[in-house]
Amino acid sequence: MAGKSVLSRAAKAKEDEFYTQLSDIENEMRHYRAHFKGKTVFCNCDDPFESNFFKYFVLNFNKLKLKKLIATCYDGSPIANQQLSLFDVLGLDAVQDEGKRGKPYKAVVTTVHDTTGNGGIDMLDVKNLFKNGENQLTELEGNGDFRSKECVALMDEADIVVTNPPFSLFREYVAQLMKHDKKFIIIGSKNAITYKEIFPYIMNVKLWLGYGFANGNSYFKIPPENARAFANGVYDPEKGLVHFRNVTWFTNLDIKKRHEEMILVRKYEGHESDYPKYDNYDAIDVSKTSDIPEDYAGLMGVPITFLDKYSPDQFDIVGIAKASAGDMTLRTKIYPRQVQISKTGKESLVTKLNDGPALKVKEPPENSTYYRIDDDIFVQVYARILIRNKHPRGAFDCFPLNPNETDKGALNAD
Repeated sequence: MAGKSVLSRAAKAKEDEFYTQLSDIENEMRHYRAHFKGKTVFCNCDDPFESNFFKYFVLNFNKLKLKKLIATCYDGSPIANQQLSLFDVLGLDAVQDEGKRGKPYKAVVTTVHDTTGNGGIDMLDVKNLFKNGENQLTELEGNGDFRSKECVALMDEADIVVTNPPFSLFREYVAQLMKHDKKFIIIGSKNAITYKEIFPYIMNVKLWLGYGFANGNSYFKIPPENARAFANGVYDPEKGLVHFRNVTWFTNLDIKKRHEEMILVRKYEGHESDYPKYDNYDAIDVSKTSDIPEDYAGLMGVPITFLDKYSPDQFDIVGIAKASAGDMTLRTKIYPRQVQISKTGKESLVTKLNDGPALKVKEPPENSTYYRIDDDIFVQVYARILIRNKHPRGAFDCFPLNPNETDKGALNAD
């Protein structure tokens, strides 16, 4: 299993060649089919000769009723000629035209049909349609960077962008999509949810999670030379696949799951001790999404995994309890420097309690890091998304959003 540290190291090293499996693309795209009719799809991080995104859309071009498919890539890919041979398609000579190897190309597809008479459509038909000029394959003027002027112009021509962008450039990639008001379906690390550049889009319902990978497991093909970045058990040398559990799909296209409300079975009233109040936020802690109480109208801090079940019809997202990404006006206090006591008993003077939600406890926890300020003991909770139930049953509200205001919604019980 790959943890977030593994993915972070890869991103920092800019070893961003993670090639998505066709089966994973098929599993996600089946939920968006109605969105593609009559649309132009742009895969702007996808070598048309290697990308399974290109392969999926070109082989399903007619079934999805696409208007146009465009694919571009950045320079040459380390995994060469898996779907089509560039030299074969263009009729190039392997010796005389060696300089063209690794050059970024643009593929534009407007028609897909059977060219061989076998009654079906495969990559041989795709190759033939490039060779006979019915579809276009041309070399890009620049290096194919998604930020380049010519690639941005192609994006402006498209209706929907679908790809697996570089993890290390995810913030910049999403910012460009938003700037150009594009619809999209893209892959990214779940850690991006807590980025200060990304979370506001989630909170303001401009971006949400797709359906994700089967059982949370994603597998990507990588160049063999990048395998050194991953530990044993994360990279499978026989299959050339790396395994992540903290990767998901992000989109701004409406999908059915966004309107499927969770069935809430827990209650706050009578079980208050199960939902401790943060010491530095006016919210209660809900440690598992399945434990969200149905009768609480105030603010609740829930795990980031809540977004897999989030419906804007059922909950409002108010903010995030994380110093680097959240709205600091939601925080009710700032702690002075505190003593951190590690699992081994080592003491350090830190300010980490200000990084996120904190709970005051009566006794030091066993085998866990805790903090001490004078005689008070605290534990820190990982980043929590702050939510409010739009339609609470019973409307039990102890902590209004603004301590100086009466929460009118809390008085309206269903």
